[in-house]
Amino acid sequence: MDEIPEQDLEETRAALAPTLEATAAILPWVAKPAKLRFDARLNARWIDSCRRLAEAWTERHGKGAEDIRPAIFALYAIALESADADCLHLGEALASAADSLEEAAPTALLTAALSAATECFNEPGGLENILFPERARHFAQRIEKCLENRDAPSIRSPIIDRLFVSEAYERIERMQDALAALPPDAYSLKLESTELAQQAEHLELYGIVHLCRQLENTIPVESRIDELDSFAVRESIERILHQLIGMINAITS
Repeated sequence: MDEIPEQDLEETRAALAPTLEATAAILPWVAKPAKLRFDARLNARWIDSCRRLAEAWTERHGKGAEDIRPAIFALYAIALESADADCLHLGEALASAADSLEEAAPTALLTAALSAATECFNEPGGLENILFPERARHFAQRIEKCLENRDAPSIRSPIIDRLFVSEAYERIERMQDALAALPPDAYSLKLESTELAQQAEHLELYGIVHLCRQLENTIPVESRIDELDSFAVRESIERILHQLIGMINAITS
């Protein structure tokens, strides 16, 4: 293989020199970690409060909704302390949602917005997450829009109703199987009931939500799980399942 003439090499080096110098100049900045926007302890408290709110929202069908408002205002207090515009905007929107939840059951759109927001809270980094400002603005605006339109009549799609009914029947069947198992599968009963309640809430089917909560409260706690085998408890659960089937049948009839 022929050697590259020395003159060509020199010309190539000369042409690349500015690029190499510019690259060398920015390397220290690339390697340098980004400066934190918030105090680390404040961010840790924010992350912890977000987790508590997400847990309170997720558990609202089982443990009740009493923990949601305190969790929201604990988060709002940290938002005030942060003095960050996006953080404050989100905190104010959540606080308004908390007030709305005290007055009436949430609309399907507000439920969906709060569910999406609390899921987003579980992402790593907290306030330092690079996407936090954009997402905070998005969810704040989405929640505010839901609150503005909360008095508008809801229009459900027959297609969505049929999809819900189909999946609800499957969940009821799995709950019946869990109850018939030896020993009865309390975990599956609670899981299916909770997920059915969440889906029903999105469609503002609060009668089904109420029955699911009643079912979850009927299932004995872990320390008394043997009671699930008792005739009285089984009869209560079967009665609630029968009522659920009746309500589900009525959706598309």
